[in-house]
Amino acid sequence: MADAALRLKNLFEQLLGSPLPVRIRAWDGSQAGPPGGPVLIVRHRRALRRLLWKPGELGLARAWVAGDLDVDGDLYTALEQLAGLIWERGEDARTLAQALRDPDVRAAVRGLLKLAGPPIPPAPPREEVRRHRHLHTRRSDKQAISHHYDVGNDFYEIVLGPSMVYSCAYWEDGGTLESAQRDKLELVCRKLALTPGQRLLDVGCGWGSMAIHAAREHGVNVVGVTLSQEQAAYARKRVAEEGLTDKVEIRVQDYRDVTDGPYDAISSIGMAEHVGAERYLEYATDLYGLLKPGGRLLNHQIARRPQQDESAYSVDEFIDAYVFPDGELAPIGTTVTQLERAGFEVRDVEALREHYALTLRRWVARLEADWDRAVRLTSPGRARVWRLYMAASALAFERNRIGVNQVVAVRTPVSGASGMPLRARTWT
Repeated sequence: MADAALRLKNLFEQLLGSPLPVRIRAWDGSQAGPPGGPVLIVRHRRALRRLLWKPGELGLARAWVAGDLDVDGDLYTALEQLAGLIWERGEDARTLAQALRDPDVRAAVRGLLKLAGPPIPPAPPREEVRRHRHLHTRRSDKQAISHHYDVGNDFYEIVLGPSMVYSCAYWEDGGTLESAQRDKLELVCRKLALTPGQRLLDVGCGWGSMAIHAAREHGVNVVGVTLSQEQAAYARKRVAEEGLTDKVEIRVQDYRDVTDGPYDAISSIGMAEHVGAERYLEYATDLYGLLKPGGRLLNHQIARRPQQDESAYSVDEFIDAYVFPDGELAPIGTTVTQLERAGFEVRDVEALREHYALTLRRWVARLEADWDRAVRLTSPGRARVWRLYMAASALAFERNRIGVNQVVAVRTPVSGASGMPLRARTWT
C-alpha cells in the first residue's frame, strides 16, 4: 500500500470539511497535499490510533512527543498553517458528538480506523505527567514544579543561555538574549526602587539570576525561594561564585511558609501562573502580609484573553500534561482585581507580549542548534515537548492569544503616601 498519504489527505479533508493546509508524508513514503512549505510526517500508523483514541490537542501532542508525528521544514510555518485545525476550532466532547451525526464524518472515522491498524489504545509517552485535579496543595505544587524545573540544569543552560533567566526578556533593537535578560532584571529592580540595605523577597527565584542581580547591582539583601531542589543547588553555587553569600539566601521553601517579613520589596517573576485561580487571593494576601507599609510588589505573569463565559475556561491539555502541570492562566483584569482585594494599590501595568515572543524564538533557536546534546541530557520526547511548547507559545504571543504583564502594586499605608513618583514612566 503506497498510497497512505493520499488516503490520509482525503479522509482528513472529509473529516474536517475543508482542504488540508499542509502536505503529508506517510509511513510508506507516499506524499499528498499542497506542494511547497513544511511537510507533516506521519511516521507510524500508531499516530492515527492516538488521534482516534484521544481526539484533539492531547492526541496530537502524544503523537508528537512519541515521534509518531514530525515536521519537515519550518515548525513555525507548520503551526501557523495548522492553527485553525488545532487551536481555533474550539472542539470539545459536545461538538465532537454533534460532528459524528454527519454521515460523511462517520465515514471518515471508519476509514481512519481501517488505516490505523489494530484498535488498541497506545500507551501515553512516559514524559506525560499523571494528571490530577488542580488542588494546589503544598505537595501537589511541589510535584508540579519538580516535573517542569527538575529536567536538568545542563538542559536549561542550552535553552536559556548563560543568564539562566526563565521569563521574557526586555528587548531593544540590536539586543542579544543576554543583554535583553539583563535589561529585564534591571527593569524589575528599578520598578521596585531598590536601594542598598533593603530586604527583597524573590518568590520563585529560579536559578538565582534576579537575586544575584539585585544584590550585586543594588546592594540589597535577598531571600529567594523555590520548590525545585535542582534550581536551589544551582542558584547557591552561583551565589557563592559571585561572592554574595552574605547578601543572598536561597531556600527550598513554599512562599506560603515564609514568615520572616516584613520585606521592603517582593519580586514574583513567572511564578504566579502556578498558583491557580482558587488560591490566587491567598497568594496575594500572603505577599501583602510580607511587605512593610509602603513596600512594593512586582508581579510578572502570563495572562490569557478573557472569555465571554469564564466558567468555560479549561487548562490547555498539552501544557497541563507535558509542560506545566496544574498551571492556570487568568486575564490581567482578574489578576489586578485579586491584588486589590488583598489590599494592594495597583500603580502600574506594563504589557510585554511582543517581548516574550522574541524571547521564545531565541530559546527555540538555541535548542535546535544544540539538539543532539539536549536529547542526550533529557530524552527525545522531552526535547520534543520543549521545542513544540516554546514554538507554539511564541506564535500564541504574536497572535495575542496570550500576553504577559508586569504589575507594580504597593502596600500603601493609611497616610496614602505610596512613595511612587508622579511620573512613573516616560513614553517614547
